[in-house]
Amino acid sequence: MADPYQNNVYHQGGGDPYGTYGEGGDQEGYGYQGESYPQEEDAASDATEGHDDEDQMYEGEYQGIPHPDEVKAAQRAARAKARQAQAGATELEELAEQYEDIMEDCGHGRFQWSLFIVLGLALMADGVECFVVGFVLPSAEKDMCLSNGEKGMLGLIVFLGMMVGAFIWGGMADKLGRRKCLIWALTINCVFAFLSSFAQGYGFFLFFRLISGIGIGGSVPIVYSYFSEFLQMDKRGEHLSWLCMFWMVGGIYASFTAWGIIPHYGWGFSMGTEFQFHSWRVFVLVCALPAITSLVGLMFMPESPRFLLENAKHDEAWMILKNVHDTNWRAKGQPEKVFQVPTLTPTGYYYYGLGVWFPDMIKYLQQEEYESKVKVFHRERVERFHFNFSLENQIHREGEYINDKFINIQMKSVKFEDSLFEDCYFEDIESTETIFENCTIRSTVFYNTDLYEERFIDCRLENTTFLHNKKGCHLDIDEENDVLIYLVSFLGSLAVLPGNIISALFMEKIGRVKIIGLSMLISAGCTFFLFLSFSQAAIIAWQCLFCGVSVAAWNGIEVITVELYPASKRATAFGVLNALCKLAAILGTSIFASFVGVTKVVPILLSCTALVCGGLVALKLPETREKILQ
Repeated sequence: MADPYQNNVYHQGGGDPYGTYGEGGDQEGYGYQGESYPQEEDAASDATEGHDDEDQMYEGEYQGIPHPDEVKAAQRAARAKARQAQAGATELEELAEQYEDIMEDCGHGRFQWSLFIVLGLALMADGVECFVVGFVLPSAEKDMCLSNGEKGMLGLIVFLGMMVGAFIWGGMADKLGRRKCLIWALTINCVFAFLSSFAQGYGFFLFFRLISGIGIGGSVPIVYSYFSEFLQMDKRGEHLSWLCMFWMVGGIYASFTAWGIIPHYGWGFSMGTEFQFHSWRVFVLVCALPAITSLVGLMFMPESPRFLLENAKHDEAWMILKNVHDTNWRAKGQPEKVFQVPTLTPTGYYYYGLGVWFPDMIKYLQQEEYESKVKVFHRERVERFHFNFSLENQIHREGEYINDKFINIQMKSVKFEDSLFEDCYFEDIESTETIFENCTIRSTVFYNTDLYEERFIDCRLENTTFLHNKKGCHLDIDEENDVLIYLVSFLGSLAVLPGNIISALFMEKIGRVKIIGLSMLISAGCTFFLFLSFSQAAIIAWQCLFCGVSVAAWNGIEVITVELYPASKRATAFGVLNALCKLAAILGTSIFASFVGVTKVVPILLSCTALVCGGLVALKLPETREKILQ
C-alpha cells in the first residue's frame, strides 16, 4: 500500500530515525538539515571559533553526572525499545512517541513563554467573566430597577452562556483548529461585552452578557489543549499548573478594578433620563481588556502543530515546529543548533457550591447586622414639619403626619406601617427599599419622586396625586457593604496563590492523582471549621483557607484531563467537562443560595460529602505523570 505521507516525510538510510529533512535541495522550500553535514573547516560558526574539544567538556563529567543530552538519548532509546516490544502499538501511539521526541528537540524556551502569556490572558478573561455581573449588580439594579428575580437570572445567565460556549467551542476546536476557534471565541466575548456596557434595558443587557459568556466559555477547553501540545512530557504538569494561576489573576484583577472604579458612581455621563453611563459600565469595559490583549497576541501565534498533523497538514506543521525550535535555541545563544525531523508513521460540584455560598452568607450577615440597628418610631405625631434630611434604616408605626413637607431627601430602607399622611407634600425624593404598608394617605401630592403606587401596599389613597414621577432608580448612597464584598473576593482570589505555587512545584514530583485526592480530602476537612465560628471575619478566613487548598485539585484536574484524551478528542472532552462544571455553578448558585439564612448544616455537609467522594474516586484514576501526550 502506498504511504500517504510519502510526499511529506523524508527517509534516511542506515535505519537512523533522525536525519535530513529536505536534504540536498530535493524538495523546494525546505532547508532543514540533518544531524551531520559537510562543512569547510574555515567556515565554522563564529559561535565555536576559538574553542577546542576540551573547552566544551561537560562540567558535570568530573562529578559523574550524566550530560542532559545523554539522559534524553537514553530516555528516547527506552521508549523506542518499548515500542518495538509492543507489537500491537497503534499508529496513533507511534505518532505520539515521535511527536514527544520532536518537542524535546525544540526545547522549552522563549516561544512557550510567549504563548504562556497570550493564553494566560485568555484564561484570565474567563476568571474575570465569573466576577463581572456579581460586582455590577448592586449598581446596575439602581440604573435598571431590577427585581430580586431579575438579579438572580442575571447572575445565572453568565454561567449558562459559559456552559453552552464550553460545549460548542471544545468540539469545534478539534475540527477547525485551536487558534482559529480561540480567536473567534474571544472576538465574540469582546464585542458583546462592549455592547453590554451601553445596554440601557434589562433585556438587552441580559442578552449581551449571555452571548459574551458563550464566547468566553471556549477559553478554558481550548487554552489547555492548545498549550499542552507545545510542551514536552517532563514540563507539562508544572507549566500547565502555572497557567492555572491566570484564572486567579483574573479574580484579583476584577476585584481590584471593581474596588477602584464602581464606588465612583459619578465616573460617567448621562443624556437625559434615557441614557446613563455610570461607573459600573466603565468597569464592564475595563474587564474586557484581558480578552482584547489575548486576541491581539494570538494574531502572532501559530496553530497547534499536533492538530495539523492529526489533520494531515504535515508541511505546515513542520514549518511551525522549525520556527519553535529556532526561536528557542536562538534565544539560548545556539542559533546553529539543527532541527531534526523523525520519520513519522501515518495517523489519521463542590467548589462552585461553597464559592457562591460564602459571599451570600457574608451579605446575609451584613444584612442581619444592618437590620439589628434599625430605629423604630412608635406613634409619633409630626405636624407642619419640613423634612430636609435623609431617612435610613427606620420603621415608623402608627404615626401621624399632618401638613408636613418631604423635599429633596433620600430614603433608604424606610418603612411606614399603619400611619396617617394628611395634607403632605413630597418632592424630589430618591428612595430604595422604602414602602408604605396599611397606611392612609389623604390630600397628598407626590411630585418628581420615585415613590410609585406599587410602593403603597394595602394603603388607602384619598385625593392623592402623583406628578412627574422619576424614571429609573436614581438613589446613589455609598455602600460600605459593597466595598467589603470587593475586598472579600480580592482576598479569596489572592489566597489561591500559595496553592497554585505548591501544586505547580510538586505536580511532577508527587503526581496528578495524589495532588487531586489529597487536595479534595483536605478541603473536605476545612469545611468543618465553619461549625466552629460563623462571624463575618471567620467566614472570610475559612473562604481563604478553602480556596487556597482546593485550587491544587483544580490544577491537577486540568492537567490530567489534557493527558487522558487523544489530540482528536482533547478539546471536545475538555469542553464537555467544563460545561458540566458550569452546570454545577448554576446548580450551586441556586441550591446553596436557598439555604442562606435558613441553615448552615446542609451546605457544609453537601460540600464535605462531594469533596470526600471526589477525593476517594480521584485516587483511583490512572497516573499520567510519565504518559506521552496522545
